[in-house]
Amino acid sequence: MNKAKYTQEVPEDRRDILTILENHKKPVKIMILGGVDSGKTTLATFLANELLSLGFRVAIIDSDIGQKGILPPATISLGFPDGLFESFGDIKAYKHYFVGSITPNQFFGEMIAGVKLLTEEAEKKSDVIIIDTTGLISGSGVELKRMKIETVKPDVLIALQRKDELEPILKPFEGKIQIFRLKVSEKARKFSREERKKIRKEKWKEYFKDSRPYTINLNQFIISGTQLFQGEEINENEKSLLETLFKWLIIHGRKIGEKYFVVKVDIANVPRQIDKNVLQYFDFEKLSNILLGLIDKEGFCLGLGILKFINFKELKAEILTPLDEEIMKEVREIRFGRIRVREDGEELGLLDRNGL
Repeated sequence: MNKAKYTQEVPEDRRDILTILENHKKPVKIMILGGVDSGKTTLATFLANELLSLGFRVAIIDSDIGQKGILPPATISLGFPDGLFESFGDIKAYKHYFVGSITPNQFFGEMIAGVKLLTEEAEKKSDVIIIDTTGLISGSGVELKRMKIETVKPDVLIALQRKDELEPILKPFEGKIQIFRLKVSEKARKFSREERKKIRKEKWKEYFKDSRPYTINLNQFIISGTQLFQGEEINENEKSLLETLFKWLIIHGRKIGEKYFVVKVDIANVPRQIDKNVLQYFDFEKLSNILLGLIDKEGFCLGLGILKFINFKELKAEILTPLDEEIMKEVREIRFGRIRVREDGEELGLLDRNGL
């Protein structure tokens, strides 16, 4: 279920870095960069285990939201391994930050905030903080990594490159941060999109296997990550006019500033011309199986839930989550994600950031 496992069969330059880290002023923050399937998590696992063997307190921040080792996916997780471990999957999370997607695209703010906040938590009780990152390193990924480095301020950057693909990220930090450039190991295995999806399916299924249903009163929580309850509820005249114009059944509608946002069901298959600057809509059927973050009073994610149904009239929701009743009492905020997934691990697709 995890791509990366602990091995001591590593290129010699990895051991050279280990010696440098061993003698580095503590605490030391290490950020590992590399493209998809470049061996970032394998290197992080090696360094963490070797440093643990030397008696250092190690923190792992797993921010590879699509290929998470520390469950669950769609979050950034902090863990403190208390002994040698085979893979990130063996580490119990200390805290999570909810991103709500399996890709950092459209979620740069969450990616940066999550790593920053969890790094601050890690600094309180560790000698070495190892930050594993996503494989998004080109296009907008260059700016994401730049902003993350500027915000987190790691002491060491370890760059795993096949050629020179990380140089646009690294060059602004030359002379400011200690940088180690390593070649991707010849043993690094490439995984297909289908293989990565299959691994995620197993992880979703594992996380949600002991889920139980809850009926929650939405009035008792802060609702975030969505426009569903922003602005004012539309009146009956507005609802009737929109239904007549577009041949919809409107389940729920809000007016946010000068713009309408509705949850609808089509009642006729007719062409529609809609000015999205005036009216935004969401299909009611897609409100099921949306990933939810269950957030505590400090803004950290206690766990995940799956939205099954919203009763807009009574403002109640049916959700599935593995959290027990005592932990559910600590939830202060329900945050909507942008991936639809079933409890059996089947992913039903990503939603646009602005679509909900």
